[in-house]
Amino acid sequence: MDKLIAVVDDEKDIVNLVNHHLKREGFQVKSFQSGKNFLLYLDSVTPDLALLDIMLPGMDGLELCRVLKNRASTSSMPVIMITAKGTEADIVVGLELGADDYVVKPFSPRELVARVKSVLRRYNSNEKESGSIEIGPITINSLSYEVHINSKKLDLTTTEFKILEVLAESKGRVFTRDQLLKKKRLWGDDKLVYDRTIDVHIKNLREKMGDAGKMIKTVRSIGYKLEDEEN
Repeated sequence: MDKLIAVVDDEKDIVNLVNHHLKREGFQVKSFQSGKNFLLYLDSVTPDLALLDIMLPGMDGLELCRVLKNRASTSSMPVIMITAKGTEADIVVGLELGADDYVVKPFSPRELVARVKSVLRRYNSNEKESGSIEIGPITINSLSYEVHINSKKLDLTTTEFKILEVLAESKGRVFTRDQLLKKKRLWGDDKLVYDRTIDVHIKNLREKMGDAGKMIKTVRSIGYKLEDEEN
């Protein structure tokens, strides 16, 4: 594994801990103590993933994430936010800016490495290109608009199918309700869509999925994600 991970954090102990565990898993690691230094580095090299601490000197992690997602050269680079605050507001803002995941200090190094691997798998996946997504017992065919669970076809509405497809395409990623509300592929030109609308669709989707409906996880006060059953 030769993926390059950028770690942007001004706490030396945290950086050393993260670097050690990532390198042990075969990753290349480059660390930075400020967003300014990281942006200068990006003029010549684009990492495969960036770990951004929110509480950085000068430009904080949220502003740095905003800059990365607005740059053509780095807009598709995966980002995981690291926060000591752990507040819902910080998490939601990070996700709304385009971050793919988050971890809250203090965190388990094994959990952090697992999340890095999960996000990289998501970006490297070619499942969407093949027109079929398989997660546990769920098979989603994006070409025929069909969903099967353990080979049994589900009777889903178009909106239910599209919500499940969005969650499955980014398995493990938390989508805020606002992010789902803003996805035009789900609602077309319908402007009268509210948080409660999404909750109702999720409820109906879970019921139709039976036991597999447990794979759609609610992240309290934030939104939803789809995970393998073993998670």
